[in-house]
Amino acid sequence: MAKTGVRRDKGQRALGPLLAAAVVVGLLGLPIAAWLDLRQLSERVLRGQAEEVGRVINDMRAFYASDVVGRVLQSDGDNTVVVHNYRDIAGAIPIPATLSIELGKRISADNGSVKYQFLSDLPFRGREHRPLDPFETAALRTLRADPKRSIVEVTGSLFDRQVRTAAPVIMGQVCVDCHNTHPDSPKTDWKVGDVRGLQEISIDQPIAANVLSFKFLLAYFVAAFAAGVLVIALQRRQAALIRGMNRELGETNEFLAAISMKIAKYLSPQIYKSIFSGQRDVAIATERKKLTIFFSDIKDFTAIAERLQPEDLTALLNEYFTEMSGIALKHGATVDKFIGDAILAFFGDPETKGIEEDARACLRMAVEMQYRLAQLDAEWRKRGIEQPFRARMGINTGYCNVGNFGSEDRMDYTIIGAEANLAARLQAIAEPGGICLSYETYALVRDMVRAKPLQPITMKGISREVVPYAVDGLLGDLAQRPQVVSGNARGLDVFVDPEAMDDQAVERARKLLADALEALKARGRPAGA
Repeated sequence: MAKTGVRRDKGQRALGPLLAAAVVVGLLGLPIAAWLDLRQLSERVLRGQAEEVGRVINDMRAFYASDVVGRVLQSDGDNTVVVHNYRDIAGAIPIPATLSIELGKRISADNGSVKYQFLSDLPFRGREHRPLDPFETAALRTLRADPKRSIVEVTGSLFDRQVRTAAPVIMGQVCVDCHNTHPDSPKTDWKVGDVRGLQEISIDQPIAANVLSFKFLLAYFVAAFAAGVLVIALQRRQAALIRGMNRELGETNEFLAAISMKIAKYLSPQIYKSIFSGQRDVAIATERKKLTIFFSDIKDFTAIAERLQPEDLTALLNEYFTEMSGIALKHGATVDKFIGDAILAFFGDPETKGIEEDARACLRMAVEMQYRLAQLDAEWRKRGIEQPFRARMGINTGYCNVGNFGSEDRMDYTIIGAEANLAARLQAIAEPGGICLSYETYALVRDMVRAKPLQPITMKGISREVVPYAVDGLLGDLAQRPQVVSGNARGLDVFVDPEAMDDQAVERARKLLADALEALKARGRPAGA
């Protein structure tokens, strides 16, 4: 997986400059290609125009040489006349209109792109005439109405274009005199400025002829297409890499989540949260804080263990720890460790609500634990456990060293100090099912419990005498909680949980307890009384 990641990193690093270079080439390539093609197109158009102009001039020179100069030379200059039918008369030369017609035939005869025609709807009689097409008819009508009007028509197909322009042939004085007196003229009332006909120039330009002029743009687009295909391929490859990385990350996350969940089983939730959120470093470090320490132990656990099979004892102890840990977490305790059948927990680190509130939360936790343990005792008896668990609990408030203890290779988050040992000692002098407090704790919770002082005790590491306080009643909110009454002995098995009873069950319990009292009274009376 590491090698694959390295290869992917190299591929990603190489892909970045490649894409940047492609973008730069793409941005610069288009204007450069367009400029090169426009330059080539301009050269091609100019070359074509030069060739066409040269061809037209050659045609004009050839016509002038053959039909004007040649005919004049043939007549020796004696019989030169200017007529429209100059070919029928030796030495004659064409009039301007005939010159335009014959010149148009010469220019249009070649297969060039430029064609020229002289057209009129009033030709001399006997002269070759073709009908005008719609463009020519409309152009002639328009120019007679407005000779200065520009007449242009653009036609063609997808593969070629044709431009046709029409210009008026305006009658001058010489033309008017000739036409009005000529016997073949169809009209004899011409005036100077009249439009005699049209001079039409048409230019054909096949689009295919200029396609190759855009070879640089075509090459650019081919390269752009290839680059696009390459980018798509790279993007797909990158997407596949990302999917693979996401899949690996998902698998890694699932693996880490599973590992972290397994590790969490060995840590208090608060410690687990602070480590994985980065709030606490995993390093050997401690600090001194005022904590409320809780210690509990099961009375006569050794004797109970001797009577149970190891499998039953393990299941029973695990169930007990699960229930007690759930209550501790509910009230915000940090469960330090399980020591055999004992539980060590504390309030005040890594999370605290203040010294007083920590002590009160610890007391509420202990009361709920005793309550739940009484319920569990009844359940275990139904499952055949003859002597269920009864716990003693001790609570003390004082300064301890709290943090990570151990070595760089292995450490334990715990507390040390005489105050922690005092909590264990208080537990030892508590009654089974009872709770014993130090004065420091009792002073913080005295409005919640009734407690009686016991004989002072001394402990190593604590210079003062310690007065334990045994809880014998609850006040305030704790007093409103119905108490579980349980007990067992030879011939006695009692468990009463008022909170779990409805009205009918309460009445039945009263009757059963009244009957039990009557039975006990009857046993105490003398026979025959």
